[in-house]
Amino acid sequence: MNLHAIRAIYRFEMARTFRTLTQSIASPVLSTTLYFVVFGAAIGSHMGPIDGVSYGAFIIPGLIMLSLLNESISNASFGIYMPRWSGTIYEVLSAPVSWLEIVIGYVGAAATKSVMLGLLILATARVFVPYEIAHPLWMLGFLVLTALTFSLFGFIIGVWADGFEKLQVIPLMVVTPLTFLGGSFYSISMLPPVWQKITLFNPVVYLISGFRWAFYDKADVHIAVSTGMTLVFLGACLLVVWLIFRSGYRLKS
Repeated sequence: MNLHAIRAIYRFEMARTFRTLTQSIASPVLSTTLYFVVFGAAIGSHMGPIDGVSYGAFIIPGLIMLSLLNESISNASFGIYMPRWSGTIYEVLSAPVSWLEIVIGYVGAAATKSVMLGLLILATARVFVPYEIAHPLWMLGFLVLTALTFSLFGFIIGVWADGFEKLQVIPLMVVTPLTFLGGSFYSISMLPPVWQKITLFNPVVYLISGFRWAFYDKADVHIAVSTGMTLVFLGACLLVVWLIFRSGYRLKS
């Protein structure tokens, strides 16, 4: 394992984040803070508890997931797209570095940024809404697992995209709607029976449900199922990334 190469890629990507703190950190935190003000403090104060949890506290896991998924995809996709766009990817590919080491560097940096952002949003939520975390270690583990999974997904998008506009197509047109419909602001048990079954085809439901269980020991889907679905998606992303490097798809041409 070429640790020097991994560290070089990782440090380069992290340095880019700290050069653009307003865009990378401040903007997502501010956007999520507005959600807490509107839905948590304003609307939440007029709503009853859900599963014994106040509405303001109930939406915290969903809001963190909303930011985490979008930022993981955005960070990873932009991180690999820029070397492709500028042509510096050929320097990386010609270096004595394996595909796994390249992925660890880029995806590791993207996941680190997303975890930092998630923890900042969690700290910000404390200002507006009181909450407790029933399983803090599980919460942190699920946060890291989700960040890694969707950073891998973002890496795939960054390789697939052939223009800057395509970097935003999947996050805006697919991931964000699925997150809003995945129980970010409500429990799927509140839906009619037919829609409850349909909602289970939304993969984001399992992420939000598992993360919410770590906070309040309550979930729409059993925690084992949520973890299993996340690991399956992680494995599928790893397989696709391996196939990309094996075939050279949009990396060597």
